[in-house]
Amino acid sequence: MNEDESTIKVSFTEKIQKLQDYSLMVADVFRLSPSIGKNRASVLSEMYLIGTQAVFLVLVGGLFTGVILAIETGHNLEKFGATLMISRTVSYGMIRELGPAITGLLLAARTGAKNTSEIGAMQLSEQIDALKAFGLNPVEKLVIPRVFAALIMFLPLTMIADMAGILGGMFITNMTFNIDLAYFWNTAIHILQFKDIFVGAFKPILFSFFIASISCFYGLITRGGTTNLGKNAIHSVVTSSMVVILLDFIFTKVVWEIM
Repeated sequence: MNEDESTIKVSFTEKIQKLQDYSLMVADVFRLSPSIGKNRASVLSEMYLIGTQAVFLVLVGGLFTGVILAIETGHNLEKFGATLMISRTVSYGMIRELGPAITGLLLAARTGAKNTSEIGAMQLSEQIDALKAFGLNPVEKLVIPRVFAALIMFLPLTMIADMAGILGGMFITNMTFNIDLAYFWNTAIHILQFKDIFVGAFKPILFSFFIASISCFYGLITRGGTTNLGKNAIHSVVTSSMVVILLDFIFTKVVWEIM
């Protein structure tokens, strides 16, 4: 076996080991979740941090996503004299796909990096070892509050992105294609069915669990100094973003097949 093959084998083995360790951590999250009442203050604190630090980012991201979607689809629909369909495209696009996906990717970067850096710094300064010495479970004290806070806050943040995108698309459509604001709004809202709302509401809940758990996991496995902390923060964001995109595809495919 040459050096390259040996390196690939070691890298693959490390990834399998990380996947196993992550699975065990997730199992602990589910097992210890009933004790969340003891950490209510930590959950509320994390909810506040996620909401206040991410709301502007999500608002701007959703707004310009809706504006770009309206402009791009509008100019193409204009060729067929179908500019009245812009509102449907923006509404479907934001609620079902772009709203949850953009919010998930932004929060994977913002909240994910925060979780990894905070828990990783605690790991390097041996604060987590101190928790264990006092008989406390780091998953229960550090991971579960962040997971629950993400589960609660990602949905309203996604709704903010959805509404910002629809409103942004509405105003740019009115200015660019002279579509009546009331017509755009009524069509965008009334065209939505239960399955559209369900998809748009379930995706951020699904994304939030994996973003929070993955980012906390990379914090817990941080070793060897601040350089590795930086690397783990990058790995956390990249992995969370890839999982968001993959889950988005799988869930969309399943929903279209079933519903």
